[in-house]
Amino acid sequence: MSGTVLIVEDNERIANWVKVYLERAGFSAEVALDGESGLTLARRLIPDLVILDLTLPRLDGVEVCKILRRESAIPIMMLTARETPAERIIGLDSGADDYIIKPFDPDEVVARAKAVLRRVRDRVQRVITRGSITLSETTRSVTVDETPVELTQAQLALLSTFMHHPNQVLTRYQLISLTFGYDFDGYDRAIDSQIARLRKKIRPAAGQPIRTVYGAGYKFVVEDQ
Repeated sequence: MSGTVLIVEDNERIANWVKVYLERAGFSAEVALDGESGLTLARRLIPDLVILDLTLPRLDGVEVCKILRRESAIPIMMLTARETPAERIIGLDSGADDYIIKPFDPDEVVARAKAVLRRVRDRVQRVITRGSITLSETTRSVTVDETPVELTQAQLALLSTFMHHPNQVLTRYQLISLTFGYDFDGYDRAIDSQIARLRKKIRPAAGQPIRTVYGAGYKFVVEDQ
């Protein structure tokens, strides 16, 4: 797999370490050592993927992520030492597509980078409608009862998973795996708060489609399926 990856990481040793492994895997890689430089370089290069540390000088990684997400659909992987589920939620809500905890195996970074890019490149012009909810996976837009609804990237990803599996009971583990593509350790309960926020934003006149199945997980109920 090829493509251009921008690494925004203030630890030069780590940044160059990741760069070497990505280049060995066939990627072209560039490095920025602070948030402002990373944002400027991202706008100039328009990379296929951004690997972004959260704790950066000059401009915090969360702000960089939010700005990039407003301006483009470039996939973003967070690379950070922040470990708590709440901090991971902040990263995902700011627009990240994946999240890697330091210390890490550089081969895992490469594998996850490939997985994120495959998901993006496999995405086709697809509009899914379930009941009165419509989701465009290309433009990442959602309407409920024909009214646009603003969702975070994590909420969009969760809604997409639900809409691809109508009337199926999904456990927390399945939701994490299907939505983010990996076992997000420590996130199994935190996903409940994401679903609660998603429910507040999608309230069709016909009734809330995301139902809790006690002791099992969640189900996206569609009556006409």
